[in-house]
Amino acid sequence: MPKTTQDILKFIKDNGIKMVDFKMVDINGQYRHVTIPAENFSEDTMNSGIGFDASNYGYAVVEKSDMVFIPDPDTAVIDPFCQIPTLSMTGNAMIIGKTENIPLAQYPRNIVLAAEKYMKDSGIADTMLILPEFEFYLFDQVGWEVQPNSVGFTLDAQQSYWNSATEGRGVIVQKQKAYHIAKPFDQAYECRSEMCMHMKDAGIEINYHHPEVAASGQFEIEPQLGKMSTMADATMMIKYIIHNTALKYGKTATFMPKPIYGEAGSGMHVHMLLLKDGEPVFSDDNGYARLSETAHYFMGGLLKHISSLCAITNPSTNSFKRLIPGFEAPVTVGYATSNRSAVIRIPAYAKSPNKRRFELRNPDATCNPYFCYAAILMAGLDGVKNKIDPHANGWGPYDMNLYHLSDEEKAKLKHLPASLDEALDALEKDYEYLTAGGVFPEELIKNFIKTKREDCRQLSAIPHPAEFEKYYNL
Repeated sequence: MPKTTQDILKFIKDNGIKMVDFKMVDINGQYRHVTIPAENFSEDTMNSGIGFDASNYGYAVVEKSDMVFIPDPDTAVIDPFCQIPTLSMTGNAMIIGKTENIPLAQYPRNIVLAAEKYMKDSGIADTMLILPEFEFYLFDQVGWEVQPNSVGFTLDAQQSYWNSATEGRGVIVQKQKAYHIAKPFDQAYECRSEMCMHMKDAGIEINYHHPEVAASGQFEIEPQLGKMSTMADATMMIKYIIHNTALKYGKTATFMPKPIYGEAGSGMHVHMLLLKDGEPVFSDDNGYARLSETAHYFMGGLLKHISSLCAITNPSTNSFKRLIPGFEAPVTVGYATSNRSAVIRIPAYAKSPNKRRFELRNPDATCNPYFCYAAILMAGLDGVKNKIDPHANGWGPYDMNLYHLSDEEKAKLKHLPASLDEALDALEKDYEYLTAGGVFPEELIKNFIKTKREDCRQLSAIPHPAEFEKYYNL
């Protein structure tokens, strides 16, 4: 049930809330926040909002950069990581108008809402449900340095195989052998269970949590299917909870796609399905993998635009260190049932009509989730509108392990971009599907590309420690 300002005021009084915290999102998908004393929260706060400078959040706004943040009372939740009782809310950024405020089109939350409206107006569906899988590492120690005379990093996970001679208790996990491993090797069990309890308190229902493949502290938490806009908010909160709970247990969490050379990378596979009037759009008993023609067209849109999508779903240079063969990460543009080497995987276990779906396997959690989910929806809708058949385009189904093909056979396949620069090149040439209906403003896309190009430029200029090993003595 939607909350009113009066509901929030009563909650503040009944729960002894001392501070009200407003969480906003920058262009990179990171929380920023501003806090007011609870006694200053009023009806006017909800109507007039909190002022902020949008340019400091990375948005290149044409209008004046002074904006207002309007809280969404439905997102109100007690922040479990504040010693002083604090109520937290997220919301939307607005341009100050003469008579009424106008949504800032570049603000991530507004883009998700615009994408949902575009979907409804198309008549294809009225609801998109998604389920992102959150893979991450928990380390006991991490440090890094980027100086003119010293570049490098160190990290440690107590149970990792590299500590077999020093750990002292024999609780060591072999390399790439941690999947679903139990106690005493699963040393982060209580930490993850507490994460899930905090998520439930925040209104986020969880399917399960477990150790992942990498022996050096890789884990997964999977929430339940949820409405796209709600799950975008939930993604931000899930990451917030994981980071803060890890610190409570003396650990540090990272969603970097490839923090350890030679170990499995961390992705954020996104499961998806569409509903119309409560009925599944993707289900058909007679279709391949029991998916409908609309589902196949939706996959076709994703596969057609996958190279440009990667700039949004995998927006870090580190993302492309994960997207390599051999670690269950997808590298081939195609679809298949129960095949982790293809970009789109159809899970065979999703058998009931209202659960039939597929997952996009390339995204990772360095993305801005609002941009990521909205872009996925826009690419899929473009496929449905233009009837892009993935089979007719030679994108599958690939019902074989694509890693085991010969080099000659692999050369015939289309692959994901090999770098962020390559993905940005694709986005510069292919973004009209994003701007359809005014969902993604063109100035945002251009500014996003400019921002990520600068990341690439800076990182490419820094000598890499491995370069010394290869070239120092030449």
